[in-house]
Formats: sequence, C-alpha cells, structure tokens
Amino acid sequence: MPTIEFQPSGARIDVAPGTELVDAARAAGVAIDIPCGGNGTCGKCLVRIVSGDLNQKKRAEGDDPRLALACQCAIGNDDVVVETFEHHLPAGDRDEDIAEYASAIATVLRSGRHAPIVQRTALTVPPPRPDDGHSDFDRLKAEIIKQTGKKSVIVPLAVIRALPELLRADDGMVIITWHDIETRAIVIRVEPAAFAAGSYGIAVDVGTTTVAVALVDLATNAIVAVRSGYNDQIPCGLDVISRINYARRPVRLEDLRGRVVGTINRLLEEIRSKRRVDADAIVAGSLAGNTVMTHLLLGIVPEHLRLEPYTPALLAAPNLSARDAGIAINPDARLFLSPAVGSYVGGDITAGVLMTPLTGDAEGVSLFLDVGTNGELVIGGRDFLIACACSAGPAFEGGGIDCGMRAADGAIDRVRIADDDLPEFTTIGGASPRGICGSGIIDLIAGLFSKGIIDSSGKFDRSGTNPRIRIDGRRAEYVIESASSSATGADIAISELDIDNVMRAKAAIYSACALMLKQVGMSFTDLERFYIAGGFGRYLNIENAITIGLLPDLPVDRFAYLGNASLIGSTLALVSKDERERISRSARRMTYVNLSTELDYMDQYTAALFLPHTDRERFPNVYARLNAKKR
Repeated sequence: MPTIEFQPSGARIDVAPGTELVDAARAAGVAIDIPCGGNGTCGKCLVRIVSGDLNQKKRAEGDDPRLALACQCAIGNDDVVVETFEHHLPAGDRDEDIAEYASAIATVLRSGRHAPIVQRTALTVPPPRPDDGHSDFDRLKAEIIKQTGKKSVIVPLAVIRALPELLRADDGMVIITWHDIETRAIVIRVEPAAFAAGSYGIAVDVGTTTVAVALVDLATNAIVAVRSGYNDQIPCGLDVISRINYARRPVRLEDLRGRVVGTINRLLEEIRSKRRVDADAIVAGSLAGNTVMTHLLLGIVPEHLRLEPYTPALLAAPNLSARDAGIAINPDARLFLSPAVGSYVGGDITAGVLMTPLTGDAEGVSLFLDVGTNGELVIGGRDFLIACACSAGPAFEGGGIDCGMRAADGAIDRVRIADDDLPEFTTIGGASPRGICGSGIIDLIAGLFSKGIIDSSGKFDRSGTNPRIRIDGRRAEYVIESASSSATGADIAISELDIDNVMRAKAAIYSACALMLKQVGMSFTDLERFYIAGGFGRYLNIENAITIGLLPDLPVDRFAYLGNASLIGSTLALVSKDERERISRSARRMTYVNLSTELDYMDQYTAALFLPHTDRERFPNVYARLNAKKR
C-alpha cells in the first residue's frame, strides 16, 4: 500500500489506493478543514504536493501546479508527501451568564401549573417472606405501582443488578428516581434513603455553529451552569448543506456524529468537574437542534433532506436513552428531542417559540426569527402558524468572513464611523481586538453605507480619499484596526467579498420573512411584535440592522430580543410535562413551507441583494435618515 506523509507534522500512514486524501489525513491524526463539505468550492483545504502524485478530480486555482484541494484528491499507487497549511476556523468555549436563562424560565413556570417529568419517590419495600414466591424485583415493582399509580414499570438491568444489596441496606427504605411518561414509570436510579444524592438534568441547544449545554437542578428547576462552544463539526462544513455533502459516506457520517456528541460531552465534562456533579446523578436530558443536526446527532443519513421531496427520516424522535445517543450522563436517563416540522425547521424552533405568544391565545400576529447559519422563522398567533427556513450561511456568526469570529472576548461588537470616516469601536470584554463578530459587522456595513463609503451594491468608493480603504487590483478592503494594535498581529479588515457574503445572508432572511407574510396576505406593518432569537442578537443594533435591510423598517420598540430561545425552551421541556406538550402541540400546528419550491422566493431574494433593498418604499425611514445626513 502507498505511504502518505504529511508535513510539517511528519505523520505517516499506509492506505489503500483510492482512499481520499482527507480521510487519510484524519486517519493519520492530521486536521484538514473542509468548510464546504468536500465540494471543492471554498479552497480552505489547500495542500502542496511535495513529492509523488495524487488523482485530482478538480484542480486548485493558482500558478503553482503543486497546489491541490485535499477534498478533491484520492491516493494513487505511489507514495506521496504533502504539506498542509494552517487555517483559522472558530475555536474556544465559554461559560455563560445564567441570569437571563433563569429569569426567562422562572417567568414561564410562574405562569401556570407545571408537572415535573422526573420524580423522586420514597419507598419502603417489604422484606422477603418465606414461600411468597416474590423476587426482589417483584416486590420493588409492586411498591412502585402502589405509590405512583402507574400501570407499568420499566426497570433497567443496572438497577436490577444492584437490588439485592439496595433493598437490604436500609430495611427496604429507598429513593427511586423515575420518569413520569404517560402510564409508565421508567426507573432511572434506586438509592438507599440514607445516602440518596440530588438529581440533575441537562438541556442542550445543538446549533450548526455553536453548542450550548445547561446543567439543571431538578429539585428546584434552577440552572446550575451554562457552557457553550463551537460545534466540532465545523471543520467538515460551515453550514448544513456542506455537512450533508460530507456525510455521504458512512465513515464520514459516523465522524460527524462523533464530533457533535463529543462537543456535548466535552462541555458537559467541564461543567461537571467544576460543579462536582457525578455523571450518574444526571438522570434526564432535553435536546433541541435543527433537523440536520438532529439526524447527524443520531447517526441518521441526512441526504434526503436536500433531495426532492425533502423528506426527513424522522420528525419526532422515539423515546431514547443517553446510552443510545452516547451522551455521557446516567446511561439509562431518558432523552427528549424537540420535534421538527420539516427538513429545515427543527426542534430548535419548536422549542424556541415557547418564549413568545405565538404558542398561546394571543389574537395578534407576530414573527419569530432565529438567526444563525440557517435563518428560521415562524409567523402566526392563535389562529395559524407557518414556518420556513432559508440558508443564511455563517456570516452573522463570523464564518466566511476573513476577520470574522464569534461573540467572545476580543470580538469587535460595536462600530461607529466617525465624521472623519474613521472607525470607532468597542470589543467584548474590553480586550484588544482579535476579529469582528456579527453585530460589529452589521454596525460597520451600516456605517460605511450611511457615510457613502460603500454604495448600495456594497462596493467601496475607489476615489482614494479614504486612508482606510486599500485597493489591490480587483480586491478592496476597509481596515478597521491595524496589525500593530490588534491582538493577532494582523490587520483587521472587511473586504468587498465579506460584505457580499453578509448581503447575501441578510437578503435570504429578509426575503423569507417578506414572502411568508405575503402568502398570508400581510405585510411587516401588520406585525404586533418581531422576536429575534440567536446568539448574535445579544449585541445587535436594531437601527443598523434595518439600515442594511436585514430587518424591516419598523419602529424599534416593536422588536424584542429573546437570547438563546432554543436552550430556554429545551430547559422548559426538561422540567415540565406541560411545556413539553406545548412544544409538541405547536409543532403539530405549524405549516411548513419549503422555500426551494416557492418560485417567488428568488425574485424576493434578488430584490433584497442591495443596501437596504431595491424598493425604496420598503425603507422610508432609512432613506429619510440618509437624506438628513447629507443636508
């Protein structure tokens, strides 16, 4: 078999002819990022062939004939030495302030009666008697039915194995932790009453870009800690379509499953070690993610989500255990996955809308928008709910932007273009700038447009009067911070290509909202409230988002920011049967619209590919402000 050597690491591996170079690299422990999922379109997997030759399906651009796209190469019969290059994809985890989550959850739980899903019941199991014919299991089961009123009891093998000692340790007095599911009691733990520990659960938001894990004390419904980090799947594709493409082969599907499960378990381990909570004490889980992420988490082939008739393998997952999914908590803990309503509107949305009046009896019509790698939205109220999704791409989360990054310490989160056309900015945490996050990008583009530094098509003024604009052939960029003052030692800038990526993302979101309203005979002015969910909304300047045409030209007080609504909704589904049923009921009510089959969507999208829009009448207040500045 041919030997492949990767420089500069020096890693070597023998592989069979025909093996794809990316797979050989992963087997050798060498990371090669393929954000496009292996389509050969992003150029991030560039390598240099030092010796030997590779079978290339698609050639890399450039003058150097030894450059190759790793995702387009397969191993031939010869030994090969390749040089890999370092790329800077998102990395890092962070603890999040739990106050906003705790406040939102308390508000919902105070609004009505909420029956807990996980129960703890004290039992005294009668001692065995001669010749009664009852086993330890029989006596435990009978006492559980007597105390809980359930018709059936499910006890895992691990608990049964421990029964002989458990039932004799404290005169039969035990504490059982069980899931109350319809007519069944599903037992998770049995402990001696004198030594019973607390019970915890986890709520998880499985995002395409970011994963968040909350540890919840089930006795008080209090959030103990929240930790978030980038989804380890990112090197295999920045968006869901790229990951679907990557997952076409079974080994890569398993790679993606392992990566997202690994992300959840890593974040969970960091919380557990800090809070000193044993994994076995975590007895329940609630997860919410888009439909693609749910398929990948469960190791289900996602290919048919992007092929007509766009059919998911499942919308509502069956009753799963942590053991089934590989989540590192009590292996018999039951997991609830918020149900999806279509190929691209998933459980993150059905969980998130719990934080709005859309799922209640409100008479007015509101719009819920979750801005992430996908833009998902729900319009409606008491009488109807319609939902759709658009492919916004990762621009608002810093992906696909040369100097983009997540909302973390050192990210430029606020930008103002001063009267001298130079930037003034703040960073998260007050740290030296390392890059720019979604809210900063929106501020910057809005400021550049308002000052006439870029035109409505996102092109820079090339007159040469602005010292921050650099032009190199067909490439132009605006320098926000010089290399000498940045934390990275490199210039922090935004290019016309970056701006174009943002304009495509904002056009996808705005046109999806406009089309959905048009289909129900309404316009933006008919909305009572416009709810914004998603991480980048925390720092979003609404007026600037309107200026670039991401949001409609409505009064600012009509918008409301919800934060990570998916994680909050997932937490509610963890602790309350009522909220879990409300999620399922809302999912059943939603009418899913697939934008790929809507002919009018492309017309709406094309019209929105300018700042703020080709139709000035849609943004009268924006143009009034622009005209006022010119006078």
